[in-house]
Amino acid sequence: MATSRAVVIGSGIGGLTAAAALHTSGWQVTVLERAASLEPIGAAISLAPNSQRALDVIGLGDEVRSLAAWQGDGGMRTPSGRWLARTDSAAAAERFGGPLVLLHRSALIDLLRARIPESAVHTAREARLVEPGRADGPRAVVRTPTGDIEADLVVGADGIGSAVRTALFPDHPGPAYSGFTTWRVISPGTGRTFSSHETWGRGALWGSHPLKDGGIYAYAAAAVPAGARASDDEKAELLRRYGDWHDPIPGIIASVEPDQVLRHDVYELADPLPSFHRGRAVLVGDSAHAMVPFLGQGGNQAIEDAVVLAHHVAPDGDLGAGLASYSAARHPRTTAMVRKAAQVSRMTGLTSAPAVALRNGLMSAVSRLGPGLVLRTFDGICDWQPPQRTYAAGTREGRRTRP
Repeated sequence: MATSRAVVIGSGIGGLTAAAALHTSGWQVTVLERAASLEPIGAAISLAPNSQRALDVIGLGDEVRSLAAWQGDGGMRTPSGRWLARTDSAAAAERFGGPLVLLHRSALIDLLRARIPESAVHTAREARLVEPGRADGPRAVVRTPTGDIEADLVVGADGIGSAVRTALFPDHPGPAYSGFTTWRVISPGTGRTFSSHETWGRGALWGSHPLKDGGIYAYAAAAVPAGARASDDEKAELLRRYGDWHDPIPGIIASVEPDQVLRHDVYELADPLPSFHRGRAVLVGDSAHAMVPFLGQGGNQAIEDAVVLAHHVAPDGDLGAGLASYSAARHPRTTAMVRKAAQVSRMTGLTSAPAVALRNGLMSAVSRLGPGLVLRTFDGICDWQPPQRTYAAGTREGRRTRP
């Protein structure tokens, strides 16, 4: 009996996780990436317990957990340094069954790549879906410079500007500018310890978080028109915007070179797609539900997508029913996540002094009532479990059942 073939277009986190999960499920997998290498775009990624449990399905959960660096307290601050809300890593791990892990995107890409056959990944290979096929009929067709590929399943993991999404849903309006631009840096460290934090100002924020290797992952966001760029360089722009904020922010900016500062405008799929599949083609990650980063769930949801997809589309199963089940499982959850992230972005984007004062007062009041109330905002997000039966029933931790 011929092995069912899945072609994954795109080798980001969602695409590689989908390839690894499908390979584990028995699919013959081919990954097509137009870039010359798997070098990731971006600096670091935050993996919450929900995506760590998804990674357990392909055997990576514990490796990721071992990279956890957040210990002790953390929370939200004002630019002057005043704490608005405090959280605790142990309380978060107890509530959601695991720690929050920040790691280099390149480290996660390497871990995922190791779960896929060497011959399955093809870089510098432009790919275009020209025919989605029918679940109960003709196979899908992917066009490449070296010839067409017929596939039993095509996974569109080609990001927010997804050509696969456009081919499946040509009438959808596509991504819209969120009103925010972001900066991201990896600092070698400042020689001073600090509590992990996110700092909210007027129409701007900054986050600083320690990494396992002693470095620091930092990010910033500001409400500005699309396409705006610094007249000199983006490090200078960070100093202008955040150089007088509390420690360790000025030191972090000073510790990086101008060419190490990444800047990207943030786009989102504010209008949900009607479905995440058509014919034999399916979407995962930003291709399906790009969201603003203010929940820290974009990459986490892509990882969830991947393992849920592999659960529903067995190589020898009913593909049409499986893809319909995948869409039914993922569409409501990710649509709600896009909307919740947008709500947080509106709070972040407040610029008037009275509105900012009211926001900060509410945060402080909630924090004084206990860290549990702060963490409760992530109930239904970080406590998610994958559909695969890889966990001991009823365990608080939600960790894998071991033989």
